[in-house]
Amino acid sequence: MPGGPKPSQTAAANHQHSFASKLIFLLTLLPITLAAFAFILQWRGGGVVDVDDPISYKFPGMDSSPLATVVDHRSSSSSDCLSIAQSSSPSFPYFHDWKFQFESDLKPKICITTSTSAGLDQILPWMFYHKVLGVGTFFLFVEGKAASPAVSKVLESIPGVRVIYRTKELEEQQANSRIWNETWLSSFFYKPCNYELFVKQSLNMEMAIVMARKSGMDWILHLDTDELIHPAGAGEYSLRQILRDIPTDVDMVIFPNYESSVERDDIKDPFIEVTMFKRNYDHLPKDTYFGMYKESTRGNPNYFLTYGNGKSVARVQDHLRPNGAHRWHNYMKTPKEIKLEEAAVLHYTYAKFSDLTSRRDRCGCKPTKDDVKRCFMLEFDRSAFIVASTATEEEKLNWYREHVVWTDKTINIKLLRKGILTRIYAPSVIIEGLKESGVFTSVISKAPATLSRDTFLASIESSNSSRTSGSHSQPPRKIGKNTENHSQATVRKALEFTELPLVAVPPLSPPGPTMETHQDHLIVETR
Repeated sequence: MPGGPKPSQTAAANHQHSFASKLIFLLTLLPITLAAFAFILQWRGGGVVDVDDPISYKFPGMDSSPLATVVDHRSSSSSDCLSIAQSSSPSFPYFHDWKFQFESDLKPKICITTSTSAGLDQILPWMFYHKVLGVGTFFLFVEGKAASPAVSKVLESIPGVRVIYRTKELEEQQANSRIWNETWLSSFFYKPCNYELFVKQSLNMEMAIVMARKSGMDWILHLDTDELIHPAGAGEYSLRQILRDIPTDVDMVIFPNYESSVERDDIKDPFIEVTMFKRNYDHLPKDTYFGMYKESTRGNPNYFLTYGNGKSVARVQDHLRPNGAHRWHNYMKTPKEIKLEEAAVLHYTYAKFSDLTSRRDRCGCKPTKDDVKRCFMLEFDRSAFIVASTATEEEKLNWYREHVVWTDKTINIKLLRKGILTRIYAPSVIIEGLKESGVFTSVISKAPATLSRDTFLASIESSNSSRTSGSHSQPPRKIGKNTENHSQATVRKALEFTELPLVAVPPLSPPGPTMETHQDHLIVETR
């Protein structure tokens, strides 16, 4: 037909159309095929990590550790161990075995020291959580329940753990320590309850430094057994990575603390059940912190129930010394400190209703406004002690709900949106996984049936000492030293002290609406 397409053009067009159709068909078929293949793999594998494959998954922060599942359902006769020893299924395939035997070349080497009277139900989750984070060594200064044979035999069986009992010999040794010849801690001497604990912690930290140096540690951290490190901001969920990346000229690293914000009054296992925390002043914009201060305090004396000045990690080096339970210092220089912008210490304070009475039972002070000032440094602790000592059970529970439990969901949502409150799930997931995998069961069941004779006698002596000495169980200061020794100590201090603070750093409340930290108030009060 005149003017129509030529046969060759028609054939070319048909060929292009056919090619395009095939290409579209292939592009459509390819993702369908891949999706079907993925579905088949997931269906055959159950959609979970293969727990029989020891290298199928690596938990963040544990790249240097071989990984496998630990399952052991044997029960324990220790009553406080039953709940943490229960196991349902092997769902935590991250570790070679419960011993966490880190290689000798694992760097940096981190140790934690603590002074505790807690039971296994608190110590084991606390300890193994920090093993996950890369801590290999623990110096546990134990008394009370922690020093009992049922608990201490388990603790002594764990690799990397050294248990130190509060024996008469230890008290005599600490009575002759350097701290007693100096002034920076002296304003806390000879006072009961929290002041006594503060002195004990400082003396124990002094001994832990010596043990850390002998063990070749790079970093040392003092942490209570109701506190967990939250290494946010690291590429891995790892304290080891955070400290590995610290510049070599930095001596100490401050971790601001977050405080647990419980949402029920029947919490039994805070590490697993609590996921909401109040963020530290250092991690908040000032206008947000002060603008929401009233809603955040809910009528309590301060933004936090207890302390707000965090904890620090120190590089193990010459002349290191404690500066109270929250800080470290150095006899020969003013150490260089940095404060982390994301990582924190999670403080599970008053997380259980029973914490009200347990704190009361550890202190023999009178429940009056004047006497509690001798015993407690922070205002909320004072109020809680009076309530726990004078109120009925119903009144105590009502007070706990009003001052501690976050029951108003509207306020909670508002503060979560503002960043005052935050959700942190990692500790809960890790500790629950450890529990379900049978790690705690393995630790308890593999412990020796009896303690060694010397250790057993030490634990008995420690228990007797704690029961009979009451608020005067801290080591007595040696006053009757000869003049020669006294003058030698004075010369030593004159030669070695450089720009030291006047007093150890106590637990401090966060800043109030007028930006006052209450530090001056506390220092005056403790003298």
